[in-house]
Amino acid sequence: MLKDLVLGVVASVSVCMLGSAAWALQAGGVEIGDLETGSVVGQSFKELDVDVQLVTVEIGTVKSWYPPLTVIDFRVRPGRPVLLKVVNSSSAERGFQMADPANAGAPTALKAQVILKPGETKYLGIPTSDLFYATQGSTLTYRDHLNPKDPGGKLLMIK
Repeated sequence: MLKDLVLGVVASVSVCMLGSAAWALQAGGVEIGDLETGSVVGQSFKELDVDVQLVTVEIGTVKSWYPPLTVIDFRVRPGRPVLLKVVNSSSAERGFQMADPANAGAPTALKAQVILKPGETKYLGIPTSDLFYATQGSTLTYRDHLNPKDPGGKLLMIK
C-alpha cells in the first residue's frame, strides 16, 4: 500500500514537471498560414505587425534566405506574438526551417518548417513565451532544408 502511494506521488510529480515543461509550447507553438486566415494564440495574422520578412535569394548557384541576420529587441517591443513573413521569390520550390540547434533534442524544442512553391508567401506566428522557452540561448537559425549545403541565417533575440 505504501509502495503504491509512493509510486503514485512520484508519477504525479513527474507528470506535473513534464506538464510545465511542455506548457509554453501548448501556449500556441508555431502557427503557419496566410495573412487572411492565419492566427496565433487567438490573434489574427492581419492584426499583427510583421516583425521579420525573409526572402529567398539566388546568387549564382547559391540559394539562401535574406537577410542573413535578423535582430528583434524584445526590451522595446510589446509582448505580442512574433510574426515572420517568408517569401519564395525564386522560380523553384524552396524550404524554410527555423530551429534552435543547441536545443534540438529537447521535447520542447521549437522547429518551424514549411515548403514554399515559387512565388508563394507564408506567415509564421509564434508566441513570444514559446520563443524564449524553446531556446537555450537567444539565437534561432533559419535555412532552406531542401538545400542543406546552402547558407542560412540567424534570428537574434535581445531579451
